[in-house]
Amino acid sequence: MSKIQFGTGIRTQTNIAANARYIEDLGFDVLSAGEHVSFHGPIGNTYITLSVAAGATERIQLMSAIVLLPLYPAALAAKLGAALDNASNGRYQFGIGVGGENPKEFEACGIPVKERGARATEALQVIRKLWTEETVTFDGKFNTLNGVGINPRPIQQPGPPIWVAGRKKAAMRRAALHGDGWLPYMYTPDMLRDSLATITTLRAENNLSMDNYNQGVFIFTCVHPDRDKAREMAAVQLGKTYAQDFDNLVNKYTLIGTPEDCRKRLREYIDAGSSLFMLTSACPESYLDENIRLIAEKVIPAFR
Repeated sequence: MSKIQFGTGIRTQTNIAANARYIEDLGFDVLSAGEHVSFHGPIGNTYITLSVAAGATERIQLMSAIVLLPLYPAALAAKLGAALDNASNGRYQFGIGVGGENPKEFEACGIPVKERGARATEALQVIRKLWTEETVTFDGKFNTLNGVGINPRPIQQPGPPIWVAGRKKAAMRRAALHGDGWLPYMYTPDMLRDSLATITTLRAENNLSMDNYNQGVFIFTCVHPDRDKAREMAAVQLGKTYAQDFDNLVNKYTLIGTPEDCRKRLREYIDAGSSLFMLTSACPESYLDENIRLIAEKVIPAFR
């Protein structure tokens, strides 16, 4: 079995450096940051957040979870990723998704929301070329490059690992054909198992090996000695984050409860094929530090 790794996200928009050091000192393997241009609550930009974290940490891997790739020109995303990989001395992992939960941010950026999947797929092709080739010529539907190169290219070669996030078949196909890993969210263990079978088949059909292919899952998490309190906090927080009722969804899609509850649930995901867990807090700001402390001290050690 692959080494089991654990990550968590920076949710704060201030004191990022101190928060990053705290998470590294707790022993997490990966630190993530997400982004939106406009959303239901405060959220930053993954490149900026992780750049601050890069300067404040030494060992922890830094993952965009996720870059809203359709909102960026592909060459710009390639440049930002390469710059962050250099700034972090080769610690960057490139997680991407297509978004769409808030169509207004696509409208604000001049990107038709219905094109987001096709734009992301083409962008990944361009980014891989820019990360590995000195100069790139590319004539696509959304990107035209004539002898363009970026310097410096990423320290990691052939580039930082590309994790593709999502939930549906189109995302699985993008992950299988253009990614180095699959990072679904709002997934049960059975859903994860089925999706990995689909990706394995797609890669085999396209003569792509599953050797060294990364398999993970992004899970909103709330750990508390009182199981009911953990459930309540997660339902309220996710309801605020996504502006919808999560009362009937938390038990199915989140990692919540006592440390023992969470350890048991994680084993189900491991049996389904996951070797990376991005455990992002689903709790109020006042409980953030305690939540990740409990994860680090009462949950993770069982899998080391």
